[in-house]
Amino acid sequence: MAFLADILSRVKPSATIAFTQKARDLKAKGRDVISLAAGEPDFDTPDNVKNAAIEAIRRGETKYTPVAGIIPLREAIAAKFKRENNLDYTPEQTIVGTGGKQILFNAFMATLNPGDEVIIPRPYWVSYPEMVAICGGTSVFAETSIDNGFKLTAEALERVITPKTKWLIMNSPSNPSGAAYTEAELKEIAAVLMKHPHVWTLTDDMYEHLTYGDFVFKTIAEVEPALYERTLTMNGVSKAYAMTGWRIGYAAGPLALIKAMDMIQGQQTSGACSIAQWASVEALNGPQDFIAKNKAIFQGRRDLVVGMLNQANGITCPTPEGAFYVYPSVAGLIGKTAPSGKLIETDEDFALELLEAEGVAVVHGTAFGLGPNFRISYATSDATLEDACTRIQRFAGSLR
Repeated sequence: MAFLADILSRVKPSATIAFTQKARDLKAKGRDVISLAAGEPDFDTPDNVKNAAIEAIRRGETKYTPVAGIIPLREAIAAKFKRENNLDYTPEQTIVGTGGKQILFNAFMATLNPGDEVIIPRPYWVSYPEMVAICGGTSVFAETSIDNGFKLTAEALERVITPKTKWLIMNSPSNPSGAAYTEAELKEIAAVLMKHPHVWTLTDDMYEHLTYGDFVFKTIAEVEPALYERTLTMNGVSKAYAMTGWRIGYAAGPLALIKAMDMIQGQQTSGACSIAQWASVEALNGPQDFIAKNKAIFQGRRDLVVGMLNQANGITCPTPEGAFYVYPSVAGLIGKTAPSGKLIETDEDFALELLEAEGVAVVHGTAFGLGPNFRISYATSDATLEDACTRIQRFAGSLR
């Protein structure tokens, strides 16, 4: 009898973590490596947030918290949804988790039975299908393409809805593509969902504050209030507030679902870190002016990377609306041979050979369900990005 659970045979390790670790290993051996694999802002957590955490420690806020989060944070979350998204939630309709991942796990664990289907547009964040599998559900992939900006269309959604569909995952702006949905695009998707009242929407808005130009962020329950009772709106402080290590995600939704997620979390981890929760109160309630400054920096980096990659032989890079990723195509390089003699048959071959030849770590697109592409995180300095893109240009130019 096997000791390890059968589920492990259906779950793959995170490709983003794997490529980040490969880069670390090469660096440890003395190689000059630039890692653009991890999705983490390079900005520091704002001082007012750090000071709020220090003050919380000094006040003795070091005990267990309620499973669903401290009341001041749940109040701040409800206020944020009202202020920024025009969504009315009571604090009791919110829940705080140890990062956005736990929120997603809670929701799937609380709702999925064997045979239940979860629609996931691809390309997708690598963890979505693995979470669905662990929780006993079945992932059903909805197709997008570079031609429509990697966005789910109403027609593509309609094609994959079945009587077994329980959830649709919407991630805008998207990891890995950076694609973000306009109000008009969301209305078209909402119109399909209105025809299928058994389908709920889990909207992952983690990159909400990172949109560029004149793009206006909207979330689906805001655009179509009739979906309010079957939408879980998820967010967190990781990206916009540069608080990845604080591990705070949150969500709001119908009370019965939140109570079920609370019960799951109560048997799993209980409440999130007390100090991180108090820091998050300050993040949501305190000054927000730094977000616009950081966005301007990210937009400049996006434009730098898109411009340089589109000058590379065989690479096509769309300009995304948000997040801090680009998702270029390497279709023009498939079938070519690297100077090492390695034949580039897949986007994974491209990523591995790029790392070996030029010391640039990216993540191959098939890990996100759609290739031949690769994902770059541009959450690092202009100088580093220029160096990395120059190396990518050189590598692409060396293929024959």
